[in-house]
Amino acid sequence: MATVRFEEAQRWYPGADKPAVPGISLEIGDGEFMVLVGPSGCGKSTTLRMLAGLEEVNKGKIFIGPRDITHMPPKDRDIAMVFQNYALYPHMSVADNMAFALKMAKVPHDERNKRVQDAAKILGLTEYLDRKPKALSGGQRQRVAMGRAIVRQPQVFCMDEPLSNLDAKMRVQTRTDIAKLQADLGVTTVYVTHDQVEAMTMGDRVAVMKDGILQQVDTPLALYDRPVNLFVAGFIGSPQMNLMEAKADNGQAKIGDYRVPVDAAAAAKMQGNVTVGVRPEAWRVVGNAEDGLPVKVTVVEDHGADAFIHGTCGVEGTPSSIIIRVSGRDHPQKGDTMFVTTDPQNVHVFDSETGERLSD
Repeated sequence: MATVRFEEAQRWYPGADKPAVPGISLEIGDGEFMVLVGPSGCGKSTTLRMLAGLEEVNKGKIFIGPRDITHMPPKDRDIAMVFQNYALYPHMSVADNMAFALKMAKVPHDERNKRVQDAAKILGLTEYLDRKPKALSGGQRQRVAMGRAIVRQPQVFCMDEPLSNLDAKMRVQTRTDIAKLQADLGVTTVYVTHDQVEAMTMGDRVAVMKDGILQQVDTPLALYDRPVNLFVAGFIGSPQMNLMEAKADNGQAKIGDYRVPVDAAAAAKMQGNVTVGVRPEAWRVVGNAEDGLPVKVTVVEDHGADAFIHGTCGVEGTPSSIIIRVSGRDHPQKGDTMFVTTDPQNVHVFDSETGERLSD
């Protein structure tokens, strides 16, 4: 297998007033599952396509292992691409679709058949090898696309939003299949998605992008627990973090008449306007207004084991909806008013102007 390394790789589309990717530097370990995530237009697919050779690199370099592949034709890069729309040949059988790239590479017939059979066994496609794509479900077609990549035995898998055309249940199942498959094969994988739940559940590490610029590269849990700025804090997490405008006041963050407890590191750095973030599960329900923020319940989302309470606070600086995670068996109902607080170690504090993290 191989490492992948971007060194200030830039893509500037002709006629654009700024580059889609100004200059990305990122190192992906041998056998690592790296997920590029961010909102639409953030440059994640462009970055992947530069690696695959489908987009020109205007500046900088890209390496696979020791090889500089920056200006190498796609066919010589030893990568396999899995696309969003499967890109299967409708007139060919599943077996022929999977073997097509090997046939073009003049791999001997017996070797082609062996690789196709091995991949089909891994993916549970053996009984479908003689079928045409139109006779398969969306999830099965996606597995055929995966099989076509596997048989090539590449150094790197490139996957561009491969699950976006599947329904919700199939998406959950297939993302588990892909993560397990990648771990079993040990192939270095670069995976693009706009779905942060996919990113958090699949990646060894996750690279969060905005406007073509890397915001943070870390493990899913580190991104969740210590987002480096307001963008990452608001993007990572489902439901998202509650973000509230506050004023620094004697080492505390003041929202209206309520004082939010913050850690010592943030207290020492806070000045003027700050943004306070609290995850839905970090709230504690308390008995009265003297101890916490008032939240009037507008929506209750029951999930069985737990529930998400959506409510309005009315205190200046709070968002239009505050989200609180509570037990699914005993919780307030629509129209009730509850009072919530939290603990210093659960509060994320950011500079409102720069967006940078102030908490420890």
